[in-house]
Amino acid sequence: MLSEPDLNRIELFLAVAEAGGFTAAAERMGIAKAGLSQQIAKLEAELGTALFVRTTRRVTLTEAGETLFRDAAPLIQSLRESIDRLNEEVAAPSGTLRITAPADHAATVLAPALAAFGERYPDLQIDLLATDQVLDLVRERVDVAIRMGWLRDSSLRATQLARFEQYAVASPAYLARHGLPRHPRDLATHRWVVLSLLAAPLTWRFTHGDGEDCTVRLHAAMRTSTPLSALALVQHGAGIAVLDESTVRAGLVSGDLVRLVPAWALPSGGIYAVYPDSRHVPAKVRAFIGFFREWLEALPHSGVDAEK
Repeated sequence: MLSEPDLNRIELFLAVAEAGGFTAAAERMGIAKAGLSQQIAKLEAELGTALFVRTTRRVTLTEAGETLFRDAAPLIQSLRESIDRLNEEVAAPSGTLRITAPADHAATVLAPALAAFGERYPDLQIDLLATDQVLDLVRERVDVAIRMGWLRDSSLRATQLARFEQYAVASPAYLARHGLPRHPRDLATHRWVVLSLLAAPLTWRFTHGDGEDCTVRLHAAMRTSTPLSALALVQHGAGIAVLDESTVRAGLVSGDLVRLVPAWALPSGGIYAVYPDSRHVPAKVRAFIGFFREWLEALPHSGVDAEK
């Protein structure tokens, strides 16, 4: 019965096979050629077969050697990668973390999270690109992008960090002039501030708790390109808008905004971390994704509704 081969010798065998000879493999690994040859001889004895044909000019694989190389190489490579990932996990993130996010989200949500993240990892330099443009992550050398809403299919990898609700909101002054809507269909007669960056900003589907749906088509009194500018317009009485809960949270708590038809829900959206598809996700990216997910989970929800 053959003895179980030493895995270290399997690694040496792969090095010789990849280098095409004992001399080149020994130089690459920083060991003596004679010692390497002895280890390969012991491996052949353990396996009971020759792995190389040695001549004065070259070293070639035998049929058994070719079989072992074909089967063992991907397994050893997978083991190396697993060890590399483990080493990355225990190492503190360092270098530069380049992040992009929509300008409003970067200012109101991401910035305080990054401040705390930077305190945890002081050796990490953070480069924040706050822009509403969808950047090419590879070309712009971006490590991770924060995307809001609904993702399109792409070759990038994506991790959902959180979900957010959307609310129809108005100011008390606007409602005093135009009345409080009691049903989603009442919204069609009101003035609306719409976000031009949305695919269909004038059509919204509301769902009641009992399962009833109501689709409303609206009239735009004003258009704007960012949630914060829409918020400012609504707070000054320009009309009603659909905005994400983080944008309207403070206004709902203070009473500067009123959530409309609270028994009816709008489609929720997602907050995603998007990053280039690669075999190894850098430790700095994994650390940030885990940190930001926990940060988002700890954020309070408004829970403030208009009176029914």
